[in-house]
Amino acid sequence: MKITKPPRAPEQRKRDLLVRLEEEMDVWVATADADGVPCLVPLWFVWHGESLWLATRPTTPTGRNLRDGRRARLALGDTLDVVLVDGDAEMYAADEVPAAAAGAFLAKTGWDPRADEAPYVYFRVRPRVVQARNGEHEMRGRYLLRDGAWVV
Repeated sequence: MKITKPPRAPEQRKRDLLVRLEEEMDVWVATADADGVPCLVPLWFVWHGESLWLATRPTTPTGRNLRDGRRARLALGDTLDVVLVDGDAEMYAADEVPAAAAGAFLAKTGWDPRADEAPYVYFRVRPRVVQARNGEHEMRGRYLLRDGAWVV
């Protein structure tokens, strides 16, 4: 595939990123256990309060890894148009999750994990690093957030 468009300006990349965080429903969640065994699953998410909020069962490998390791790499898009988010994870029991975050999750997905028969927990993933690129020509300038602060 031949690249014919110029790279997006950093400000445009940030605008595009924020639209994707609002509109997309699924995110790939990569975690690892204490032995380094990786786990990769898609989960629904909501972008709320400068964090990504996820819900999963606490007994799944992802739930255990997020709880114990407190870190994740999240990915949106395909290999050409990709967003990578490295973040710190914090677990909230269904009765501890902030009402606004749970409400935003419900409004976006149509599902309320707090009302599910099976026990679910929420995870707030606070981005530490965000990269966004659409093609090899956007490798330069792909970092939009570093050390938890926007650079754009």
